[in-house]
Amino acid sequence: MVNGRTVLERFPAGGPRGSWPAEEFAHARRLEGMAAEVVMDLATDTFLVVVRGEATVDAVA
Repeated sequence: MVNGRTVLERFPAGGPRGSWPAEEFAHARRLEGMAAEVVMDLATDTFLVVVRGEATVDAVA
């Protein structure tokens, strides 16, 4: 958990589809009831799909 957020998945920012894979993943998690959002980690040049607070492994699987 970083800054009160749990990272569910990471996607490289240099991919040919940009943030789309991250946005699609976050959308699927929102359909499951998670408050997933996409943020950019400039230090690692990746898009992160995060939820605020704690997410359990059961909720992700």
